[in-house]
Amino acid sequence: MTAHHLTTIVVVYTAALLPLALLGMLRRRGRLEPWVLTVYGASLFFCATGWEIWLSYGLIDGEPVDARRAAALSAAIPHHLNWLVDSLADAGICLFGLLLVGCAYRFRLTPFLDWKWGAFILLFVWFVGQNALVELTLYQEQLAAGKRLSWAPLIPTGPWWNPILLNFDGRTLHFQTQLPWVLMTPLFYATTIACCRRWKEPR
Repeated sequence: MTAHHLTTIVVVYTAALLPLALLGMLRRRGRLEPWVLTVYGASLFFCATGWEIWLSYGLIDGEPVDARRAAALSAAIPHHLNWLVDSLADAGICLFGLLLVGCAYRFRLTPFLDWKWGAFILLFVWFVGQNALVELTLYQEQLAAGKRLSWAPLIPTGPWWNPILLNFDGRTLHFQTQLPWVLMTPLFYATTIACCRRWKEPR
């Protein structure tokens, strides 16, 4: 196992489990808004069914994750657990997006009750930016050129149209792997508004 593999394993498990731990702690202390927990659950569902399950198993014209990465990573993150761990990490990224928007709007509910383009742009930059960074660093080995990824509901172009968006120092950034987070941004934001309205608006 290389140092890069070890770093990847630590980062992936931390990103998956730390948000769960924080949510549990906040809930025990009575400081967790019900709508935030609902948004987290919806995010987990969208990420799992939108692309992670499909990419992990290579369901439609793609390679399973074990065929795209080193054996050491497959041993540490087992094949049938991979989609769940990655989905939990993705949901944590969504949760951090909520925090960024909250900070930007001084923790007022305004951007969570009505569509604000400033909040949307902030989420878009965060979602796509972090995903690009992950692809260029942690997951380059399993997402690089020549690795064939499955079609997925939030990757409607599948592996059939997948231009390289960036080639930096031998590392590549692909359209197919950025697309789910591009589509996830309006889906996530609309879901957040719907959940917040359900819990916060007077009936």
